[in-house]
Amino acid sequence: MSSSSVKDAQTLDKNGQEIKSVGFQRFGFDCEVSLDSLRSLYLRSHYVVSASESQVQELDAKEEGHGHLTQGPNAYQSKSIFHPETQSISYTTLSRFAPVKLLPPSSRKRVLVTGGAGFVGSHLVDRLMLLGHEVTVLDNFFTGSKTTVSHWVGHPNFELVRHDVVEPFMIECDQIYHLACPASPPHYQFNAVKTIKTSFMGTLNMLGLAKRTKARFLISSTSEVYGDPEVHPQPEDYWGHVNPIGPRACYDEGKRVAETLTYGFHNQDGVDVRVARIFNTYGPRMNPHDGRVVSNFIVQALRGEDMTVYGDGKQTRSFQYIHDLIDGLIALMNSDESRPVNIGNGDEFTIGEFAELVREIVEKVQEEDGVKLERRVQIVYKPIPTDDPQKRRPDTTRAKNSLQWQPRWSVRMGLEEMVRYYKAKMSEGSM
Repeated sequence: MSSSSVKDAQTLDKNGQEIKSVGFQRFGFDCEVSLDSLRSLYLRSHYVVSASESQVQELDAKEEGHGHLTQGPNAYQSKSIFHPETQSISYTTLSRFAPVKLLPPSSRKRVLVTGGAGFVGSHLVDRLMLLGHEVTVLDNFFTGSKTTVSHWVGHPNFELVRHDVVEPFMIECDQIYHLACPASPPHYQFNAVKTIKTSFMGTLNMLGLAKRTKARFLISSTSEVYGDPEVHPQPEDYWGHVNPIGPRACYDEGKRVAETLTYGFHNQDGVDVRVARIFNTYGPRMNPHDGRVVSNFIVQALRGEDMTVYGDGKQTRSFQYIHDLIDGLIALMNSDESRPVNIGNGDEFTIGEFAELVREIVEKVQEEDGVKLERRVQIVYKPIPTDDPQKRRPDTTRAKNSLQWQPRWSVRMGLEEMVRYYKAKMSEGSM
């Protein structure tokens, strides 16, 4: 990739405007950060240098072609060296932490993020750290990974604690983002009883902490509370259509009872609560083996394998990019909206159309990077899983009115960034 094409790479929103920053200044809370600063934390090689033994002495930080979309501060990267011949890695600590805002004590929040080493949690942690807040991450690493937040370990504003939210936890904090729970079918079905226990006991413990510390509490609920909906699109006052004894019930009903518990503490004890019903989200750091449609399609296409569509491909989904979701979560936490709020993208695709879009973008990225394809990836159809919803699309009217929030990232632009992230992971041997 030539330096000029890197320099000219632009990220455009749905209206064709260039995206240079994410976040906003709203509700008395500034959460705007430069897109380059954020990308420097994830859209890069995990091992900055790949080298043979003979090259190690002369190497400095040489960025690979998959840094195509980053123009940001590479001085703040790890200088670890990957040895392809022996499939080994020589780790080092960060040269320097990425710059964070210097906030006065009156503006600096103490924020607890449960599940903060997961896909969504790690991006939220990045944003809160860059904004200058003090962040404590709780995670038991069942689906999360230390590598998603390792670039902050040792920072004076950051603390990482291995802890299962099923057990009580004591800390002083101002805000609690309760994200801890396996969220993909293979993970939440692995131990259905533990999933329900995490949803109930974990939420009970964190609400108890919020009550004691008078912290504001936000729970990440899910579009799964609507089940296989009979109303389309789904507004927040729709009660849902859920099978309480099906294979997905441990997650669906677990989140429903977590919402019940949250409003129990709100109504009975006056706890300040926020409920975010998150719809399908994708982006860098998604586990490539978690069974989600976006990661499945991209990984299969990059590996040259046929893409698997379950069912006839006519079922629909709407996909939002991770940065839009983080904007929505921070907006909800700092707003006065205590009712449940859908956070999702209204752009609806059939799964078949989405598979074709992913194939097109993967081919575009491979062509730009000079990768020759032996054959074109095909799309194959297999039987649909039990209780897989036919339609899923949010009614985001409440988010637009109460939070002044709406998605900015087009599905195409977000997919290209995610394809480059997975391609980077494959090239360095970590996937």
